[in-house]
Amino acid sequence: MKIAIVEDEPKLARILQGYLQKEDYDTEIFDDGQLALDAILASPPDLVLLDLMLPGLDGMNVCREIRQQLDVAIIMMTARVEEVDRLLGLEIGADDYICKPFSPREVVARVKAVLRRTQPQAESSTVDQHFELDEDRAVVRLCGDRCCTLTLVELRLLKTLSDKPGQIFSRDQLMQRIYMDNRIVSDRTIDSHVKKIRHKLHDIHPEAEYVHSVYGIGYKFELPELTD
Repeated sequence: MKIAIVEDEPKLARILQGYLQKEDYDTEIFDDGQLALDAILASPPDLVLLDLMLPGLDGMNVCREIRQQLDVAIIMMTARVEEVDRLLGLEIGADDYICKPFSPREVVARVKAVLRRTQPQAESSTVDQHFELDEDRAVVRLCGDRCCTLTLVELRLLKTLSDKPGQIFSRDQLMQRIYMDNRIVSDRTIDSHVKKIRHKLHDIHPEAEYVHSVYGIGYKFELPELTD
């Protein structure tokens, strides 16, 4: 897949390019808003990483122009953290935003998540007919018709567990998988997320338990024995 990096800080742009290329993305860097817009309209990429503050034409206007003519994924990058800027970025058509300073690995994770949502024929992770995890919509379905939405962290945690039913994951292992920017969090944070997931699953299917505690170790996922 092709990604356009529209960023006027050369060092940051090269760092992002390096991380994305390691994931086999084809990348191109632009340091001017107008030049980037012209190139993107002429040869559309699959996703645009778009800085807000750019010479030539700012990121907001570049985003507006792209949206008027193309249906490509856009992630806004900004050091302006005011809520109005965040909302405005999404209102003009951005699929996501990320605030500076950020971890390049977090950007890669966001890119993958947005592409999964925006690419056609997205797949769901189906462990069993009674349990389906729709990653693109961040929805879990139980028994076909009962569903609830998950936060991004809850989605990552539940996917990690459900991809390997019966395997016990320590809290450290779960932290490494759901926090890709290597932030420091406590064991209690994982416990809190698991508790929220359990509540959501219980609300739609109180007769069954999917996420189990393993005393002194961590957590595991198991499908309950259900009858149709």
